[in-house]
Amino acid sequence: MTEYEPPGDPDAEVYDAVVLAGGTARRLGGADKPGVRVGGRALLDRVLAACAGAATTVVVADPRPIARPVLWAREEPPGGGPVAALDAGLRHTTAGYVVVLSADLPFLEAGTVRRLLAALRASGADGAVLTDPEGRDQPLVAAYRSATLRRELARLAAGQGSSGTSELPHAPEPRDPSDLPARPLRPGLAGLPLRRLVARLGLTRISDPVASFDCDTWDAIAAARSRIREHGHVLNEWISAVKDELGIDLDVDTGVLLDLARDAAHGVARPAAPLTTFLVGYAAAQAQGGPEAVAEAARKAAALALRWADEEAAEAKPDAG
Repeated sequence: MTEYEPPGDPDAEVYDAVVLAGGTARRLGGADKPGVRVGGRALLDRVLAACAGAATTVVVADPRPIARPVLWAREEPPGGGPVAALDAGLRHTTAGYVVVLSADLPFLEAGTVRRLLAALRASGADGAVLTDPEGRDQPLVAAYRSATLRRELARLAAGQGSSGTSELPHAPEPRDPSDLPARPLRPGLAGLPLRRLVARLGLTRISDPVASFDCDTWDAIAAARSRIREHGHVLNEWISAVKDELGIDLDVDTGVLLDLARDAAHGVARPAAPLTTFLVGYAAAQAQGGPEAVAEAARKAAALALRWADEEAAEAKPDAG
């Protein structure tokens, strides 16, 4: 199937997210992979930031301190593999679309999640998956129709596998988490490979070589840590890390703030740059504004810095008259 590039508004649909953060991380020597830090942030926190737009986010793993509120679930038995984990997480979701992610994607961003959802809606497929640089499907970086996943999980649990043909009845999806039936977990799904679940699905695909990069080895983690410090990435990475650390979701034009800092440093004094940008942020917060308030405060402060510079230039001339 050819790669699909989605048109239209990618923010129009409500979705839930299921993040698989269990497993044994054998290739990392049994280390706590979701807690490994890249750019000062745990891998799990980086993935949760990418799906922050989800109505409900379920993390299938033992609870741990994280930067965002989520629901926690556990597969039966613990360590039972991705199919059992997905089944456990999906039981806490109600939206018609679900984004399914692994917890080891350091470069996944919200824009890629939106592209997956837009591709799924526009194509009419059962799911939209990301492909890696070699063109291989990454079913744990994907968006699916929730009803389809539930149907296929029920089929697998009934022992029909990917070759079954009969349809199992599927109850209408609840509109509220409190309406979810108290169904027992299905231990029969433990140990099944993910390809058994997605084999029957009609999939559309999008490519994002950076977002599909995962951290399965220490070499991959070292490469990820090195990449974020490259000149073209370090500033955005740092801003994202600071916003996560401070619990800020505000998106602002960093170029405006950098221009302001430059004008304050050159037109007033070097220490004026960080102090001025702080005051701009404080003023925007006092006004209870968003990005527009930051831009307006930055504009006023930049104009003031330029007036200071003009006065200094005028004083340096022997006689402007």
